[in-house]
Amino acid sequence: MAAPMVEIKNIHKRFGKLEVLKGVDFEVQEGETVCLIGSSGSGKSTLLRCINLLEHADDGQILVFGQDVLHTKDVNHFRAKVGMCFQQFNLFANMTVVENCIKPQMKVLKVSKEEARKTAMKYLEKVGMAEFANADVRRISGGQKQRVAIARALCMNPKLMLFDEPTSALDPEMVGEVLNIMKELAEEGMTMIIVTHEMGFARDVADRVVFMDQGQIEEQGTPEQLFNNPQSERTKEFLKASVYK
Repeated sequence: MAAPMVEIKNIHKRFGKLEVLKGVDFEVQEGETVCLIGSSGSGKSTLLRCINLLEHADDGQILVFGQDVLHTKDVNHFRAKVGMCFQQFNLFANMTVVENCIKPQMKVLKVSKEEARKTAMKYLEKVGMAEFANADVRRISGGQKQRVAIARALCMNPKLMLFDEPTSALDPEMVGEVLNIMKELAEEGMTMIIVTHEMGFARDVADRVVFMDQGQIEEQGTPEQLFNNPQSERTKEFLKASVYK
């Protein structure tokens, strides 16, 4: 088997006296879709943010694309290969939809405005937002904002996509349109790590589901294994309390 695209070894993360990650070991193969599930405060989002260097792990090692990212000297170059979508979209409020997709390409990838616009329109078309290209991002819905955020990330031609509860801030009727795009990306072979509370999505789309509890990985396996035959009592308790179809 090829070396993992992401390899995390004994990661610890503390905020003051609170230890949020307690020796996490975790890896993701190229082309794999992995969903991180667990209660709020279990360390899922912190783990994701450590991978993308938005938080700096206190101990351990993080290898992405075979490189030790905790000691990288060029964070921006690394992040250019790792797309990330947040709960609150993080779009540039003073720009149009298409400008949100053009500016990062010009700044980080150093491409021309014409080339950046062409790429932007390609991915806005992919997520169903091309007709809103010139719209003010402050005037579109939450579901539309998240689709633009996904398009913006894809414009950077990432090798890895990280999603931090991308549907948690959306109205229920908008959740499906975002999850459908993520499902398409999974089917196309994009390597993805997804923090989600959408159990049905995790069951249907993930290659592997990882259940985190109190800063540690409690259990992991295929969706069939984890949802239909959980081994840990804590996993059983969590799934019993979770409503999913």
